[in-house]
Amino acid sequence: MIQRTVSYWKLHKIPMLMVLFSILFYMAFGYDLDRADFIKLLSLYSVLFFLCYKLIQFEKWNFKFLAISGTLFRLMLLFAEPNLSQDFYRFIWDGQLINNGISPYLHMPKDLIIGGGQIMHNAGELVSGMGSLSASNYSNYPPLNQIIFALSTWLAGKSIVGSVLVMRTIIILSDLGILYFGRKLLQKLNKSTHLIFWYFLNPMVILELTGNLHFEGVMLFFFIWSIYLLFINKWLLAAIVYAFSISIKLVPLLFLPLFLKYFGIKKSLLFYGVVGITLVLLVLPFHSPELADNYLQTVGLWFSNFEFNAGLYNLIKKVALNFDAKPWELIKDYGKITPIVVIALVALFAFVRNNKKISSLMTSMLWVLTLYYFLSATVHPWYIIFLLVLCLFTEFRFPIVWSFSVIFSYWAYSNEGFKENYWLLSIEYISVYGFMIYEIVRLHNKKLLFSNN
Repeated sequence: MIQRTVSYWKLHKIPMLMVLFSILFYMAFGYDLDRADFIKLLSLYSVLFFLCYKLIQFEKWNFKFLAISGTLFRLMLLFAEPNLSQDFYRFIWDGQLINNGISPYLHMPKDLIIGGGQIMHNAGELVSGMGSLSASNYSNYPPLNQIIFALSTWLAGKSIVGSVLVMRTIIILSDLGILYFGRKLLQKLNKSTHLIFWYFLNPMVILELTGNLHFEGVMLFFFIWSIYLLFINKWLLAAIVYAFSISIKLVPLLFLPLFLKYFGIKKSLLFYGVVGITLVLLVLPFHSPELADNYLQTVGLWFSNFEFNAGLYNLIKKVALNFDAKPWELIKDYGKITPIVVIALVALFAFVRNNKKISSLMTSMLWVLTLYYFLSATVHPWYIIFLLVLCLFTEFRFPIVWSFSVIFSYWAYSNEGFKENYWLLSIEYISVYGFMIYEIVRLHNKKLLFSNN
């Protein structure tokens, strides 16, 4: 036994040291970082990304080693308070509301506080923690996400730390599910299975999902599981699971038209019907006459009021301001146009591209979501994680580049007014556009760009 351990150490000494250093850096990131300290944030993230790349390079055929390493990195953050996002306060608020028999879709936190915050013992702390923007709007999180919030706060009782721990455990388990089904799907598509570690070891994934409690990982677990079920011809179960994905985050709704050519019209309608019925059943516990209006009002803010880390929009704004355009009017007008353009793009990929194979379908999904984010006025770093997963099942890798360069957007957190640095954002987007164009040219030269394989 000792001899085997010594031999293993000799064979894997450098990767094991990289894992050890990664653990130390993750602990520094999770327990000793103020998000306003951009230089420290960028330094830690850069080193972690480099170590991720080298680990995959050294041990890409050692599934067990990399799986254990990625799990250890997540466990190091188990008791850390999220330090790059305050959204978790809203998650706990919504969960506690539900456990008190109140719908988070019908009441703004600030109104409940004004009306008497004794409905929850820690209402003041939660509202202060989530910030005035979140407190001034209805909840925008879909029903299944709300159920997870409610379960987390019910299991943890009155403890904020306990609620964070439960939610973090669910997110880690979801990542393990993505590792499992992602690997199986890569095998089905005859792709190298080590690619899944660009998700499982990626510091953006670990820090934003496990560390900061964003639920993209849970959404992606259901999404990848659903796609795998489609591949093995279990489309009915796939439709139910796909609806679960939508009911965590709405993003997979964008892709529903793309299934038209994959299934054909008749089967597509059945698939959509099962997805629709499942979504209705998940919404029923929260149903009220005001639900639709309140929810659409809140979701609409992302198109017409908010802006962060935008690509095309920042360029348009820069030009428009030279012509004395009013910023608050510009974002509203831009927000009205963007959904129309996105719908047109989805229709284009649905009807023009031949999406009859899973690989072609996922390539279409990748481009639809990429173009949507290029157009969007708000692109939070954790949004890129969906692109990161999709690209692993295609011939493109530019989202991996974006998962690193998006860290430049965090400069905004180093300023009181969250003012963005457009030079840093230019570096982010130029690197993404540059690598994307390189890949398009390379694949075109190989005659793979328009392939449906």
